[in-house]
Amino acid sequence: MNIQSPHIVQRAALYLRVSTTRQAEHDVSIPDQRKQGESYCASRGYQLVETFVEAGASATNDRRPEFQRMIEAGTSKPAPFDVVVVHRFSRFFRDHFELEFYVRKLAKNGVKLVSITQEMGDDPMHVMMRQIMALFDEYQSKENAKHVLRAMNENARQGFWNGARPPIGYRVVAAEQRGSKIKKKLEIDPLHAETVRLIYRLFLEGGGTSGPKGVMAIATYLNERRMFTRDGGKWGLAQIHAILTRTTYIGEHRFNTRSFKNRERKPENEVSIMAVPPLIERETFDAVQARLKSRNPMLVPARVTSGPTLLTGICFCAKCGGAMTLRTGKGNGGQYTYYTCSTKARQGKVGCEGRSIRMDKLDHLVARHLEERLLQPKRLETILSSLLDRRQERAERRREHLADLNRRITETDQRLGRLYDAIETGVAALDDTGLKDRIANLKAIRDQAAADAERIRATLDSSGHRAVTPDMIDALSETARSSLRIEGGGYRRDHLRAFAQRVEVADDEVRIMGRKSDLFQSLVAASSGESAAFAVRSSVLKWRTRQDSNL
Repeated sequence: MNIQSPHIVQRAALYLRVSTTRQAEHDVSIPDQRKQGESYCASRGYQLVETFVEAGASATNDRRPEFQRMIEAGTSKPAPFDVVVVHRFSRFFRDHFELEFYVRKLAKNGVKLVSITQEMGDDPMHVMMRQIMALFDEYQSKENAKHVLRAMNENARQGFWNGARPPIGYRVVAAEQRGSKIKKKLEIDPLHAETVRLIYRLFLEGGGTSGPKGVMAIATYLNERRMFTRDGGKWGLAQIHAILTRTTYIGEHRFNTRSFKNRERKPENEVSIMAVPPLIERETFDAVQARLKSRNPMLVPARVTSGPTLLTGICFCAKCGGAMTLRTGKGNGGQYTYYTCSTKARQGKVGCEGRSIRMDKLDHLVARHLEERLLQPKRLETILSSLLDRRQERAERRREHLADLNRRITETDQRLGRLYDAIETGVAALDDTGLKDRIANLKAIRDQAAADAERIRATLDSSGHRAVTPDMIDALSETARSSLRIEGGGYRRDHLRAFAQRVEVADDEVRIMGRKSDLFQSLVAASSGESAAFAVRSSVLKWRTRQDSNL
């Protein structure tokens, strides 16, 4: 008797997306994408199990909540679907490298990406065609972005607002209609304009009973009088400083000052000046800038990274996350120095009720803990063991990635070779614009892969010889504990920060945190006779794996 195996129905997920910017030529609406996707699944016999809708997100990066939710589901085991259906590959990604990365990531879990309007097979030729389509999508996206930015710059130069939230003291109003578009401008907002003028007046003249106030004093003045920000919150230093330095208030709003992707400052010749109603006189603004320059205020003072104080720059309040700053006080024993929460110092108890602690007490507590608990051989060996295992795993993954990049370089060179052969035999003409673009794109793929491969090889070469032995750990322990101490008392600031990058002060405990990677670097430096001190880091980290060991 013949028994036929049942037909396996593939499960499908729809991914639907439209951009936040104007729709490109071939974009379709979400309802239309949904309708076409459902019809496609029905015609192929797919069982539609889930739909991911991204209404208003660019496909030039992966910072998309629904996209990430789909990828997380598609890479879980077992995956809840077998196929991801999109209208076009550009709905999925407009960056060709990122597109291939996520296609392979899904494929490793048995999930396939298919397009309704760009159906492709799995053979190498179709894979290459998909990659070339992705390159053209990326090129089109960048060209569209250039045209949009050019139009927005011209819009600003004509005095029209491009969107986003206006600076405090202004509001957006409709100015005129051009075709179907309503042009908007900024006008002074009487509700908040006086607050801006008050900030300038306090900075130059004071409140009437005292002299000119600094940025911190202005924030305290406004908060104590319950003069809230536009959002109903408390004032802080950054907000006050931004108001005092923004040229918008003298009628010159600066547009296109930073890159959208990385927030880096753009050259002055790319900045557009938009005329707005002035809120502050230019003489007043210039006087404020001169006073700011004379006082040289900085959000992160130089002493944070180069001063002699042991914990400045790495000590934070556990309640609000604000930095702990130094203050002086007087007691029975005379004058003393203590750390206190900067939020509390700026805004008072309404900002934070964080505690204060004497500087000598906290310095001694942190240094003694590092000496007696962290920098013991057995503790170091426990902390570093998992790091060394992860380093080995990363090295293996890098070798696999390097092999994949080398294959990509070889394949791209072969494709270029075939194109050159076609030109030499007369099958294709070099003056064909499409052929030139194709050769340029293939060269770009090859060059990028070669650069990535060289970077990975350099990483493997630089880290491959760092084998760790028990003698090295003993050497680090002994050297580091002795180097923390200064002869005659006190501690060495740079050595301490090689092992602790963040200290959090709470009411009943002090938490010390650091990086395992910094410990490893210190270990290698100590074993070679070099200094174990490293530059002060600013981010939060991770060797504090168990609270019982180093509170």
